[in-house]
Amino acid sequence: MRSDIDRIPEYVPGKSIEEIKKKYGLKRIIKLASNENPYGFSPKVAEILKNQYRLNVYPPSDPGELRERIADYIGYEPEMIALSAGMDGVLESVFKMLIDPGDAVCYAPPTFPYYSILSRIYRANEVWLKRNSNYRMAEYVKGAKLTIICTPNNPTGNSEDFDFVREVVESVRGYVFIDEAYAEFAERDMLKLAEYENVIIGRTFSKAFGLANLRIGYGIMHPSLRKAFMRVNPPFSLSSVAISAALAALEDIDWMKETVRKIVYGRGWLHSELEKIAKPVKSDANFIFFETEITSRDLAERLERRGVIIRSLRNFDGAGENAVRVSVGTEEQNKIFIDTLREVLCSR
Repeated sequence: MRSDIDRIPEYVPGKSIEEIKKKYGLKRIIKLASNENPYGFSPKVAEILKNQYRLNVYPPSDPGELRERIADYIGYEPEMIALSAGMDGVLESVFKMLIDPGDAVCYAPPTFPYYSILSRIYRANEVWLKRNSNYRMAEYVKGAKLTIICTPNNPTGNSEDFDFVREVVESVRGYVFIDEAYAEFAERDMLKLAEYENVIIGRTFSKAFGLANLRIGYGIMHPSLRKAFMRVNPPFSLSSVAISAALAALEDIDWMKETVRKIVYGRGWLHSELEKIAKPVKSDANFIFFETEITSRDLAERLERRGVIIRSLRNFDGAGENAVRVSVGTEEQNKIFIDTLREVLCSR
């Protein structure tokens, strides 16, 4: 066992429906904890999943057709696209490709905890950057080997300023990873910055496309970086089922856009209702960060007892004791959440 294994925190996912059902003996559970698409995936994906797959045979290691279809979707060449098992897989291969022990990895808490986990796995020097009152990044380190920017940021939901991110890209001596897991929900993205040789943009099919269970992620990067990435990326990262589902999802962009439209509408309604009883932050993602006078741990538990799962942010460095995150659900789920939250806050 490596000597520093105790320094590596375990990733803590949002609680599952099964877990809460068993714990409290409830029949109806609403899960709004993991930023999933409540409307699911395209009917074209459902048709694909009916096919018979040769599960005894390895899938393509680097499926060219999927890279070509993603290229059409984002407007870059297939030679700039590298596939991996979800955003997490893309991130891990980036760390394997770039980070030597002691290299500086910079990111601004509160943000996605997996950045810290990977930094410790690869024995990097973690450097926390400051955020301003609007939760936007307020600084960077020129000598950093890797700067990670999540936009829209998980868990606060805010997008970074494009000109600031470009300044970071042009100023640092190392590489910049831009995590755009939630880009489809925002009005503006950072895709144009993929033209820089030191930039890697991460995207996923888990959120807007509703394929979280299949773990389909991709990185957009300079072709020379892609060659290095593929040296460290695990072979056969995507199953044949995942590849077929991603291709089908890309055939039905209208479905994805319609679910995004519903989620964005629901986000606006949720924010306006939360303003009446809590302190929400304006979001460009499919979730909302907010605070109440109750600690996040207590609030999450009280909601769970009533059949509503949200995300306590006590494991997110820098989030504070009272911050929680709620995913945008369907119209019915959003109303049940708000009614239940009011009940909890008024029962104190």
